[in-house]
Amino acid sequence: MKILSKSISSLEKVMPDTAFDSLTEYVEATATKNEKFNYQIAYTLPETGRYKASVDIASTIENVTARAVAYVPSMMPCYDDHDDYVISDRPGLFPDVLEPVSPNGFAVTGNKVSVLWITADTSGAMPAMHHIKIRLRVGEEVLCETVFRLHVLDAELAEQELIYTNWFHTDCLCDRYNVPTFSDEHWKIIGKFMKTAADHGMNMILTPIFTPALDTAVGGERTTVQLVDVEKNGDKYTFDLKKLKKWIATAEENGIKYFELAPMYTQWGATNAPKIMATENGEYKRIFGWETDAYGEEYVNFLSQLYPVLVGYFKEEKMSDRVYFHISDEPWGDHLPRYKKAAELLNRNIGDDFNVMDALSSYEFYATGAVRTPVVATNHVKPFLDNNVPGLWCYYCCGQYKKTANRFMAMPSLRNRILGIQLYKFNIKGFLHWGYNFWNSQYSLEKIDPYSVTDARESYPSGDAFVVYPGENGEAICSLRLEVFYDAIQDLRALTALERKIGREKVLELIDKGLAEEIHFDSYPHDDKWLLGLRDAVNKKLSEK
Repeated sequence: MKILSKSISSLEKVMPDTAFDSLTEYVEATATKNEKFNYQIAYTLPETGRYKASVDIASTIENVTARAVAYVPSMMPCYDDHDDYVISDRPGLFPDVLEPVSPNGFAVTGNKVSVLWITADTSGAMPAMHHIKIRLRVGEEVLCETVFRLHVLDAELAEQELIYTNWFHTDCLCDRYNVPTFSDEHWKIIGKFMKTAADHGMNMILTPIFTPALDTAVGGERTTVQLVDVEKNGDKYTFDLKKLKKWIATAEENGIKYFELAPMYTQWGATNAPKIMATENGEYKRIFGWETDAYGEEYVNFLSQLYPVLVGYFKEEKMSDRVYFHISDEPWGDHLPRYKKAAELLNRNIGDDFNVMDALSSYEFYATGAVRTPVVATNHVKPFLDNNVPGLWCYYCCGQYKKTANRFMAMPSLRNRILGIQLYKFNIKGFLHWGYNFWNSQYSLEKIDPYSVTDARESYPSGDAFVVYPGENGEAICSLRLEVFYDAIQDLRALTALERKIGREKVLELIDKGLAEEIHFDSYPHDDKWLLGLRDAVNKKLSEK
């Protein structure tokens, strides 16, 4: 054996300077019959040198894949006042991209540790102890072999009940791939990125009925992606929903169930209208935008004509329970009077048949009745839990970086995956994140290459703005963080399945068993072995007769 190899868990992050001997070996685990199980294999040479090795996979589990863990740079891994649960706060390279293994081989060297990410899809696998053999060879010579024992138990995860959205930036796809908006090429790419989202637990999608007024500089614009075509005739408007219907059909074909409509007002204050394009006297032009008073007669008249058309269509399609409206993202403080005015107009037009949700942090804001479904930052959730707010959603983004779960590249993977247990424990109905594929700088002042700029031009910690990369032929390339988050979703589904078997009280006892401090959104063990052990215990209880 000329290559040293070691199976390690999916929670290990192997940094460029990680010593091979410091990695914890992980060679056996349990899984249910309907999940995607992830682990990693670390490789190095005992001395200097380099191999380009082919990867061979042999297993009684039919669908096992290997991807190479690649590194991307970060100039801003964390904020300066970060807590102590990070891997590194120094600019550098971080493991994140999961690349298809090149036909030209997988590089293994003597001066660093190389890593393969292994995913075993247990769908269709018989309950049994399965062996996953991964070999590296050069030509016909086998240079190393690892064997992982995966015991597929006679148990299944529950269907996902959590509604999960990670904002889908449609404009970034046409910008990156340089294709016309809603051209045939764009629709193909949209479908591929939707499929990857759905395959990783995202069952709701941000739907740009108008170009979303999100992370856009005041007075600035993002590439137009508008699904509702508008024709203006004086103070009368007609609306063509053909593109919207195609969007919904494409999403449903790729596994998406719920639709959140882009906000009807600008972010952080609800002061203006989003960019809205229309045809007037044969000219296609912008009719609303930053220059538009959101509460002026003209825009109120526009919305009063639009809302009934949308409501009529969604009701006709029996989608009322699957459509969520947004007013304005992250309102607070003195935004309340404007926000309530916008909410009153919306509520008059949509009645009680539709959901309305927005991200916010103030319980007092919610208590006024302005927001039907609050989406609460995980570091501000306690008063909402204390008041037993029904149907509670949560979110985190760049602001939730002290003690709470998050997905920054500089954070341990456990800090990403722990969220699934937290969502289960506190009966959270939905989870929102703003960055599925935001490949712009902050405020969308410029477009960026996510392989070289991972922090929105040193504006957000790397990992906040996106979880997928643009691949060849319009394929979405997954990040390590996306896969770990999906592990969190699977943990949630496992706990839900166990609750149906033994009751919620016993599941909660199992989660907190032996801990010095009960799990909350800002407290949880920083111990990979504990989390892996908990999931193993849940699996075994699920399979008990």
